[in-house]
Amino acid sequence: MRYMATYDLMETIRNTNQWLGATALTVGAYPAFALIPNPALTWMQAWGEVTERTFQRMIVKPDWNIPPVPTSDGQDHVVRTEVVVQRDFGDLLRFVVPGRDLPKRKVLLVAPMSGHYATLLRSTVISLLQDADLYITDWHNARDIPVSAGKFDIEDYTLYLVDFMREMGPDTHVIAVCQPAPLTLAATAYLADEDPKAQPRSLTLIGGPIDPNATPTDVTDFGHRVTMGQLEEMMIQRVGFKHPGVGRMVYPGLLQLSSFISMNSETHTKAFVDQIGRVARGEAADHDKHNKFYDEYLAVMDMTAEFYLSTVERIFKSGEIARNEFVVAGKKVDIGKITTVAVKTVEGSKDDISAPGQCIAALDLCTGLPDELKASHLEEGAGHYGIFAGKSWRQNIRPLVLEFIDANSGEPQKNQRKAANTNAA
Repeated sequence: MRYMATYDLMETIRNTNQWLGATALTVGAYPAFALIPNPALTWMQAWGEVTERTFQRMIVKPDWNIPPVPTSDGQDHVVRTEVVVQRDFGDLLRFVVPGRDLPKRKVLLVAPMSGHYATLLRSTVISLLQDADLYITDWHNARDIPVSAGKFDIEDYTLYLVDFMREMGPDTHVIAVCQPAPLTLAATAYLADEDPKAQPRSLTLIGGPIDPNATPTDVTDFGHRVTMGQLEEMMIQRVGFKHPGVGRMVYPGLLQLSSFISMNSETHTKAFVDQIGRVARGEAADHDKHNKFYDEYLAVMDMTAEFYLSTVERIFKSGEIARNEFVVAGKKVDIGKITTVAVKTVEGSKDDISAPGQCIAALDLCTGLPDELKASHLEEGAGHYGIFAGKSWRQNIRPLVLEFIDANSGEPQKNQRKAANTNAA
């Protein structure tokens, strides 16, 4: 499958389905057909509308669309984004709210690079923005990065995080969501050894595979079941001529999306059939619940082949983070070197991607960290998405995370005295 023709074939299929949807929508909406109402034409138009939107969203990076932020002056302030650090494979982005007093909390939100854009954390951003000077890692679509930019694997990812933390300074509080949790832990340990003064004040790890084997899931079973040769042959393709990254080896977002959908095909099929019915009956809206979810879910990005393959091999198969044997740029990273950064883990009891036990393993790896700077939370009834963006996040987890940040906002020596009460939660 490692050919441009395969990559272009997938894009051709996507493009064709988008065109078919647009054609059906146009034919169904033809004015002359309104002379003789026909339910078949109404359903064809509805099918076309849903189909065109579905396949068009797959190649569009969603906008942040952050609503204005109300502040103490009684006014709503418009939010804009500002690139603080610009790099080939990802930027450090800041959410700026002109006219408001700068919040005391400075937070770096580390977004996953797992097939979706950083905008997947839009609701998380919105929930934190009122209470924090917020930054986020904005990873780029690999198909748009020229081959001349070089490689990008999990070691490069870790060094990007190191540079971002250095840029933000030691008063930073880091929140890593899902996939980047183990690499964010490694980046913090790297700083603890190489540049202690640049370490963040606290680190919150949410639903990440620190030790994937602690509680196996379908994801971890798949990682052990297939060989690296099989993965490379089945999952890796070369970007076609249409994109700036022509020739780059990637794990295509469209392939990842097909895997996502196949895992719950009946649920997704029903969701789209129901939406076609709502459109036909005139009950749908541009930003209804279905479109709001799938506009983000369907927007996928390519990952570099070396990042995808090194993640499977070194995080899931070899368990380098779990065994504290991770190496970056030829240097072994010792997680035990973390001695002043408060660490909190968050897990969901119904998380079927990073099951309970995988993330809390980080606390055992922090052998040099006092117990009063360690904390954990298990959210009962919450699935993977819910622990960072759903009702559980808004009502229960977010307040606990903010309390943890506040308890560890001073100098490291003072933090150890203040943290005990918060950690008890």
